[in-house]
Amino acid sequence: MAALLESLRLASNEHPDVSLTHESGWSISAFRSGIVWLENIETGDGPWHMRGLSFVSMLELWVKLAEGHIESLLSLAWVPGYAG
Repeated sequence: MAALLESLRLASNEHPDVSLTHESGWSISAFRSGIVWLENIETGDGPWHMRGLSFVSMLELWVKLAEGHIESLLSLAWVPGYAG
């Protein structure tokens, strides 16, 4: 996961983000600018976003998602909608 996030440093405008999706349908997309999006691609819940995250913070979110700690993720200070 860390290597995938590190690939953001070379991200192009054509492929500006990387994402991780849990088997439950929850997905976190991360952008080089420090923006992350949270949404459930199966149920349509979300989207929500956060700004100004470091790569370390993004990795922490991804680890929570990979481990299935969805309630913990949902309890964070997300802002409704996409941010770009």
